[in-house]
Amino acid sequence: MSTLNKSSIDLLSDIGLPQEKEEALFQKNCPHCYSEKVKIHSHYQTKGNGERKMFICQECGSCFAETYGSVIAGLETPLSEIVKVLKARMEGIGLNAAARVFGYAKTTILNWEKKLSGLQETLFLYALVNEFVKLVIEGDELYTKVGKNKEASASEGWTIVLMDRASRFIWHLKCGKKEQKLFLEAMMTVAKLFERSAESLQLFTDGEKRYSQLLFNICHEVLRTGKRGRPTKVLPKGLVVRLKNKSSKRRDSEGKLEKVETPKTEHPETTEKPEDKDVHANHVEAFNSSLRRYLAAFRRRTNTYAKSVVGLQRVLDIFWMVHNFVRSHFTTKKVPAVALGIIQKGLTWEDLLQIRLIC
Repeated sequence: MSTLNKSSIDLLSDIGLPQEKEEALFQKNCPHCYSEKVKIHSHYQTKGNGERKMFICQECGSCFAETYGSVIAGLETPLSEIVKVLKARMEGIGLNAAARVFGYAKTTILNWEKKLSGLQETLFLYALVNEFVKLVIEGDELYTKVGKNKEASASEGWTIVLMDRASRFIWHLKCGKKEQKLFLEAMMTVAKLFERSAESLQLFTDGEKRYSQLLFNICHEVLRTGKRGRPTKVLPKGLVVRLKNKSSKRRDSEGKLEKVETPKTEHPETTEKPEDKDVHANHVEAFNSSLRRYLAAFRRRTNTYAKSVVGLQRVLDIFWMVHNFVRSHFTTKKVPAVALGIIQKGLTWEDLLQIRLIC
């Protein structure tokens, strides 16, 4: 699993992916010196994809094809056929079934999927360089079998989902064992999002306390009031964490059952205080149900579960891109990336396959 750091975001700006232009995703700048001074050098004919262009950089003099660094670079199969197979895979068809239906070898389909899954980090970085006024994030976990039918606690198929409530944009979709490392990666994403939000970020989870503890360890402030004694550690100003209480033993001072829990002390100047009725993860729970329909590896009571955690993460990365940038959500009627303001219109499968990867 890749890690996100500041140098990756700086690189994104250096190679010509500013947050103002979605067209920057398709810019044919030089892959070697990142110069925009390029011009068409020649044309060449492909076996199944028609005519394509060769570009030459006027700064360093290097030549490169228009598909250089993209998913389809070096592939001879027609683009329409690749789209057809990958689209079927994201509509619930298993790998073996796709090989039987479309007549391609499983290794060929796996090669296409591996190439496309490498684009996930590029689009994630592109989304992260945007700035947001405020975010409301819902967090939940989803479980499936990996390899063998083990106990749920020993499975590597636990998947953490972090979804923006208003736009249904998925910020985090990673799988692994239900251990601290898995939750830590999710909270690192939340911390990055908090840096990009201008006003506030609210995180609502469904009973799992490790979210708040790890997020508190990553980003907290020392509240100095001028009074004697050790200063109190609180969440940063504008960051709110709430979780639904699933324990029947937790009650307030009057003996009433508490439905909502505030696990960590918040900054006294934080003004965005959610109502108890707003603290839920209903949207991400509904997404969990739809994910079981879209991906064969998550389908219940079948033998199509993932054979390895690497393979499961591969299809999750592809689904992340399709859900956020290609497919319109059935409730908002918009592509989530469009609803969040990251791009102005949704991408097609052809657009997705021609975006240049960040190395």
